[in-house]
Amino acid sequence: MYYRRANGGGGRALPGFGAPAELESGTLHVTGVSPRPAELGEQYVTISGSISGPTVVAHEVYGRFAWDVNQWPSIGDRIPVAYPTGKPDKWQLGHPGARPYFGSKRPKDQG
Repeated sequence: MYYRRANGGGGRALPGFGAPAELESGTLHVTGVSPRPAELGEQYVTISGSISGPTVVAHEVYGRFAWDVNQWPSIGDRIPVAYPTGKPDKWQLGHPGARPYFGSKRPKDQG
C-alpha cells in the first residue's frame, strides 16, 4: 500500500506494508480439530493448537481452513507452519490438504 505525501510528492510505503516480512518456520501441535464430515472432497475444518518455532514457544492459535477430507487432521498431529517474525498469530499452514478459509479457489494448474 502506498500513500501520497501532503505536498504531492511521490508515494512511500506505510509502516508494516513495505518489503515482505521474513517468515519463520515452526510446528503446529494440533490439540483440537472439528469432526471429519461424511461428505467427500474439500470441507471446512477448525483447528486449534500451539505453535513452536525459533522465537515462539507453545503459542496458542486456532484457524479455519478448507481441507481435503482424505487428509483430515487429527489431535496430536504436527503440521509445519510459517509466520512473520514476532507475529505468530499470522500463521500459515504448510500442509498439502489445506487451503485458506477465505478465497479458497483451487489454483488454475490443479483443475
